[in-house]
Amino acid sequence: MATSALQYAGLALGGVGMVGTMAVTIMPQWRVSAFIGSNIVVFENIWEGLWMNCVRQANIRMQCKIYDSLLALSPALQASRGLMCAASVLSFLTFMTAVLGMKCTKCTGDNDKLKGHILLTAGIMFIITGLVVLIPVSWVANSIIRDFYNPRVQNGQKHELGEALYIGWTTALVLIAAGAIFCCVSCVSKTNSSYRYSIPSHRTTPRSYHVEKKSPSVYSKSQYV
Repeated sequence: MATSALQYAGLALGGVGMVGTMAVTIMPQWRVSAFIGSNIVVFENIWEGLWMNCVRQANIRMQCKIYDSLLALSPALQASRGLMCAASVLSFLTFMTAVLGMKCTKCTGDNDKLKGHILLTAGIMFIITGLVVLIPVSWVANSIIRDFYNPRVQNGQKHELGEALYIGWTTALVLIAAGAIFCCVSCVSKTNSSYRYSIPSHRTTPRSYHVEKKSPSVYSKSQYV
């Protein structure tokens, strides 16, 4: 019963991580305009994401424009685009793999050993997906912080951390937690399976003991004659 609850908890976290990964990939709030020095424009927010940049004016009107060229992006955003796309595909495949390994899934049969291997694979894939999400998010955040405190960078070119980065860190932790849960469930299932198979299937009862001590056969009697 506890194993089933852990499986559902891991699957729920994996689903949240999958949705979060796709949301972070699409969101434009990776880099947000910084209001420092003479760059104080309180009625306008500029967002820069992996696919587009958006300008929001007075919290009413927002205009977005897709990047015309990949070369217009910074190296951090270029690498982040590829990594986040890979993480989105990997999170979906991992989630489907976890569904196949669930105890309630019938298409993979009732082989607990096979399902344990499937859950272990899903757990490892979830952890890898979390790391893949963590790398680009942390990379972009590091570049933003480095440029923010660099005196050579003009105030108009400085940015702050956007909401997508915070959601990305949370998503990475959720994916790693889901992977850890599935790995633990797989280890527990293997332990229970080995313990179950180690119990002897035949026990000697008083009745079977008396049956084994039956009377000598006709052949043994003929030896005494």
